[in-house]
Amino acid sequence: MLNQDLWDRCIARLEADLPEKEISTWIRPLRVVMSEDQMTLLAPNRIVMDRVKSDYLGRIQRTMSSLAAYDVVVNIAVGGVNADPVRSASSNTPATAVDDSMPYGRGKLDPRYTLSSFIEGKSNSQARAAGLQVASAPGGIYNPLLIYGESGLGKTHLMHGIGNAILADKANARIVYVGAEQWFNQMVSAIRYGRQVEFKNFYRTVDALLIDDIHFLAGKEHSQEEFFHTFNALIDGRKQIVLTCDRYPRELDALDDRLKSRFTWGLSVPIEPPEFETRIAILLAKADVLGVRLPEDVAVLVAQRIRSNVRELEGALHRLNASARLTGAPITTEFARVTLKDMLASYDRAVTLENIKRTVAAYYNIRLTDLNSVRRTRTLARPRQVAMALSKELTRHSYPEIGSAFGKDHTTVLHAVRKIAELCQEDDRLKEDYENLLRQLTN
Repeated sequence: MLNQDLWDRCIARLEADLPEKEISTWIRPLRVVMSEDQMTLLAPNRIVMDRVKSDYLGRIQRTMSSLAAYDVVVNIAVGGVNADPVRSASSNTPATAVDDSMPYGRGKLDPRYTLSSFIEGKSNSQARAAGLQVASAPGGIYNPLLIYGESGLGKTHLMHGIGNAILADKANARIVYVGAEQWFNQMVSAIRYGRQVEFKNFYRTVDALLIDDIHFLAGKEHSQEEFFHTFNALIDGRKQIVLTCDRYPRELDALDDRLKSRFTWGLSVPIEPPEFETRIAILLAKADVLGVRLPEDVAVLVAQRIRSNVRELEGALHRLNASARLTGAPITTEFARVTLKDMLASYDRAVTLENIKRTVAAYYNIRLTDLNSVRRTRTLARPRQVAMALSKELTRHSYPEIGSAFGKDHTTVLHAVRKIAELCQEDDRLKEDYENLLRQLTN
């Protein structure tokens, strides 16, 4: 009999055989509905559906049949974020895919994503504080709330958390969560099937509209015009709007100036890549949720080596969990080094001392040779110290090795690391420079 455990075990086997990037991109976005001997995979869009159908569907069907000990029929359709959660074989409701022709959103808030489960650190404290304020007073002064930052930093978690908090306070509130791409597809369907009025009425009468990845609308003039009027209707009605974007909206060249202006009416807050301590806390918290026994020294190892975003950290944790379940071995630092060998190696290759020096020299508009010179002018000494501090944080090289790369001794490197850490607490400009360079080197 098909159930959630079989699907979880299927994913665990796939994680052991496929690269993490493929799992994160094509497998995890799938949701499933089940009957007694049949499973339907629901993809968030046609691109995912076509790729899974061509490259992974056969493997999934063979794996599920092996686990169930009988032939399992596996189908796939578009329906991702609109789909109901997994139904077991005991459910009396038949499993159906979402009808793309329906012009209104039915995106589900994920109950796992709450404001209390959002791990707070320096990189995201402002965004979480804004989320708490919006959840306590929707439609108030922070309207719209726009959360921006690169992929995998927790924007969607925070958005779901706000929606769940509003619902907890007002159970009958009409909260709509939808991706900008899904909203666009629904608008196209509404035009195709003559349901524009129904589409407009639905979105303009909600209590809170949460739209993920609003940058998707850039360059789509008709969609921007429609959203402009929806935006105005909700703001006029004091209804809450929460948006996420991959960058500050004024940096979107193909976005209508009227929308750029309106998106910044309320509050725009960034989410930055998590710092070391926050990465450890995130790993341990997610391990608790999964029921994985993750020793703190393993969390430290992974957090030291994987710095780019939360999604990569979660991918590493899933791989450790899958390998531990399949082999029966405990998760130790040595187990982690072996299991994540290719993943960690890719990060080590991406950040080298030479790469750091070139990036810092370009950022401060100085020559590469200036970083190795004996000159101590402020315009050269500070970039040199920043490069040394980045080298210590982003590579596994020792103080003497870093010193050798810069033509200095290890005490100079140690002083630079301590000095930059101190200045980052006192000088906002230097702190911004350091964080900008971190992002350039780790993304």
